[in-house]
Amino acid sequence: MSFYKKHAPNFREHDRELPDTSHLEGMIARELEKDIPEEKWWEEVRRGKELGLEPADSIEDKTVFSTFQRGELPHWSGINTFLKAPYLEDVNKVGEYDAAIVGVPFDIGVTYRSGTRFGPQAMRRISSLYTTYNYELGVDLRESLALCDVGDIFCPSNITKAHDQIAKGVAHIMDQGTMPIIMGGDHSIGYPCVRGVAECVEGNVGIIHLDRHVDTQEKDMDEIMHTCPWFHATNMPNVPPKNLVQIGIGGWQVPRPGVKAGRDMECTVMTVQDVEKMGIQDTIDMALEVAWKGASAVYLSFDIDSVDAGFVPGTGWPEPGGLLPREALAIMRGVAAEGVAAMEVVEVAPPYDVSDITALLGVRSIVDVLATMVKHDRLGGKLK
Repeated sequence: MSFYKKHAPNFREHDRELPDTSHLEGMIARELEKDIPEEKWWEEVRRGKELGLEPADSIEDKTVFSTFQRGELPHWSGINTFLKAPYLEDVNKVGEYDAAIVGVPFDIGVTYRSGTRFGPQAMRRISSLYTTYNYELGVDLRESLALCDVGDIFCPSNITKAHDQIAKGVAHIMDQGTMPIIMGGDHSIGYPCVRGVAECVEGNVGIIHLDRHVDTQEKDMDEIMHTCPWFHATNMPNVPPKNLVQIGIGGWQVPRPGVKAGRDMECTVMTVQDVEKMGIQDTIDMALEVAWKGASAVYLSFDIDSVDAGFVPGTGWPEPGGLLPREALAIMRGVAAEGVAAMEVVEVAPPYDVSDITALLGVRSIVDVLATMVKHDRLGGKLK
């Protein structure tokens, strides 16, 4: 008797009716794919052949490939803009796009380990690992969104001057009716980024902030450092502190001056334990209620160190006990379903990363937010 004949006595060669699988997300998502167009993909292929030459005669499959790579494939080569989206050299044309990726390579505001100036570069590089299609959401960004990469904002080695540059750059994108997606950079950039957004919003701006640290000090080491963005952002007339929601705060790296200031500001703080007890959906609902009260727009700030340090080694202030990646992503998708005016991903520090996993999570947060907004009709319409 062969050993395998002892296997699965309750299942082996059964002829029972199989369970209904039509309700499974995996089955629904598989069906959704057939309704997604491929027009922009074939446009990209035709463009690659036109600009990059037909492939060599020995290449058998000539449908997709060219001699010089001019598109997504293969993933390991090519020039890396974010998700290999078009590089927009003329920023005066940014209004032609639904969303614009912009790098902010600035880390003079750190109070411990530097290196986040290389965050935009790392996220662009590892973004080539992804396609433009998400299985569960049933969204292909190439087919549904006009997305560009405008490159990096020049950040001089001076906090005030760099913050002015950042605010001007973000405001320019926002003023053209395009969603800024900002890749930092240390978290001090949160202040000028919100400043740029607030200049362009008619009404109040709420902030939903994922982090392990409160970042509400007035100054740190006599400067506006990465521990200080929300004190200054919420001092602007249309960014009330009561519309600031902070998720994931806790641990041994929360400076008491920031806690004192946050108490006066009356912002809303949720720890990781709060998220565990409330559950993801109730966390999202509370964040939306607070951030949107009397507000016309919401800004999303994702500090990568809000995630447990075991998943994000590439950051300057790692702290154990943070959110799981899937918890952070679910919260951001829940927020994005209602729409966000702009988003930042900060504190990715590649010098300390392992196999690009920290940078990859930063990328994943961006594409999840964009796809969720597309799915819920919060973004799009400029694709030609």
